[in-house]
This record gives sequence, structure tokens and C-alpha cells, in this order.
Amino acid sequence: MRAALALLGPLPHAALCAADTAYDSNGLRQFLIERGTLPVIPNNPTRKHPHPFNRPLYRERNLIERMFCRLKDWRRIATRYDKLAAVFAASVYIAAVVTWWT
Repeated sequence: MRAALALLGPLPHAALCAADTAYDSNGLRQFLIERGTLPVIPNNPTRKHPHPFNRPLYRERNLIERMFCRLKDWRRIATRYDKLAAVFAASVYIAAVVTWWT
């Protein structure tokens, strides 16, 4: 969880953080609560003392997962051929527009 803490630390505070079961740790939960962020993380099946979490909010996370899956259908985006970030961002925009249009 040290990597997650290092990645989330410099980001601005959010109302909630939805993550999958792999991020279920007391340290990450405590970090998020101290920042004023509601952790929406399902419990690991091996956890002895489960924490409550909001199932409807967690189910909305599936929309984001499906969006990334559709973008990865584009080979250029999945393999990141572009060297410049601006060109890669343009490719993502084009793929998002075409995916939304169809």
C-alpha cells in the first residue's frame, strides 16, 4: 500500500475513493479518512473484522472499468505507440469520440 499512498498523497482531496479489493488495508483506509475522503473499498474475503462500504457507489466504478476496456480495444492506445503525451491524448480523444458515436 506504500505505492498507493505515494500516488494519492500529492493529489487534491476527493469526496470518495473507489478501489477494488486489492487495496483493502487498514493503512490506506486510515489515510483516506484522515484526508476527509470516504473509502469505497470492498472487504477482502480473509478480513476478520469487515468494514462497511457503500455498494451502490462501488457499482458505479464498473462504468469506469468498462470505459477503459473500450479504449483498450484500440491497439494504438493499448500499446501506447505514441511517444509524445499530446499525440497520445489526441488518440484517446478520437477513440472516445468514435466509441461514443457508435
